Amino acid sequence: MSIEVLLLVLMFCSVITGILCGARILIVLMLVPMLIALVGVGFDVFDTALLYAIPERIFGIMGNQILYAIPLFILMGKLLEYSGLAEDMLLSLAGLSQQRGRSLALAVLGTSVIIAAATGIVGATITMLAAIALPALLRAGVSEKLSAGLICASGSLGQLIPPSIVLILLSDQISNAWILSQRELGNFSPEPISVAHIFSAAILPGLLLAALYALYIIFTMRSSSFNEDQIANGKPHGFSIHALLVLGVIILVPLSIVFGFATTGEAASIGVFGTALLMLKNANVSIFKMALMETVELTGVIFGIIIAASVLALVFRGLGGDESVSVLLANMPGDAMGALFIVLLVIFLLGFIIEFIEITYIVIPITAPILFAMGVDPIWFAVLVAVNLQISFLTPPLGIALFYFQAVSSIKALALYKATLSFIILQILALLIVFIFPKIATWLPSILI
Repeated sequence: MSIEVLLLVLMFCSVITGILCGARILIVLMLVPMLIALVGVGFDVFDTALLYAIPERIFGIMGNQILYAIPLFILMGKLLEYSGLAEDMLLSLAGLSQQRGRSLALAVLGTSVIIAAATGIVGATITMLAAIALPALLRAGVSEKLSAGLICASGSLGQLIPPSIVLILLSDQISNAWILSQRELGNFSPEPISVAHIFSAAILPGLLLAALYALYIIFTMRSSSFNEDQIANGKPHGFSIHALLVLGVIILVPLSIVFGFATTGEAASIGVFGTALLMLKNANVSIFKMALMETVELTGVIFGIIIAASVLALVFRGLGGDESVSVLLANMPGDAMGALFIVLLVIFLLGFIIEFIEITYIVIPITAPILFAMGVDPIWFAVLVAVNLQISFLTPPLGIALFYFQAVSSIKALALYKATLSFIILQILALLIVFIFPKIATWLPSILI
């Protein structure tokens, strides 16, 4: 084993160990690669000139127009959460279910998908659903196991349905990898991959997964009468025009991107402006202050991880890791499909221990250019990765949805893992369906863009 390979193995083992030991991800992703790079310099297997490229990469990330939309989408979600607009829409739409167990579960699924897509933050959606929908589901005769699994699964489904931070980050990395792969093949003016491509490609797979959840609910439970009058405070909560306007703003944002009426940043700005207008009636300064403070905090964390992961990818390439991965994938049985299967398997396994941002900014830059050069469709690959990352929100021990649900409920960890197992199987099934039938991902972009 060469020094370069040994350092690569040591780097990834150290990163995973640090994360599992509870160290801050940002520090681990930044510190470990830098130490490995210095060791590589000492053994004369790493070019110090690459370290001078780090500031340039940071400026490149901060000037990336695609990423401008992230703080705006976070702010939109926080305003919906703190103003009570998202809660009002959930109560209004769920109120149409006639309060029977199965119909209420389906209503919660549908409305939580909309809210999850709007907030863009799993924690906000899960805690809201646990506080509002969980008591109603239990009173309607839905088992605790199914209620918990449904809330965790549907509450994180918004990460696959646009507008989604996951899809924005993916589109950034897929676009870069596509351009890099085409340059390697001698094509210096390839057709770009935009956010609109990824958004439109994710719509049908997202609806497919929601449909699988709905079928599971229909065939695994019997409808039972609701013994209380309503979800909130025992009072009927009918459908309101205000809820319809909120729904309109949420739907307008991704559609304006998909149909080319606005860039990602412009659409996000429209979403924030529309949300702010709708909340003026009940808003106060403290709501805007809390939303802005949390937006700054979350944006800082996300961009910090992106920068740190970019440093890790740089060190990985400096040690010749991309060449090693290229040789490894090229020698996989089944050529491109075999290599794609291995990459998806690696992403699935990494989803148990690290978050989607790190996976996106570590695995995609390393593997995607190689797969694209082998003939894998970039839009199809992006959706496969998005569905795969969707699974990571439910997989223990570090599934984000599990953490937030446990924090606001009394269900035990093992019981929660069992509750989400059926939905994880459904997610894997959706991944296999999209893998076998690529048109599910590529058809809509082909006719819209």
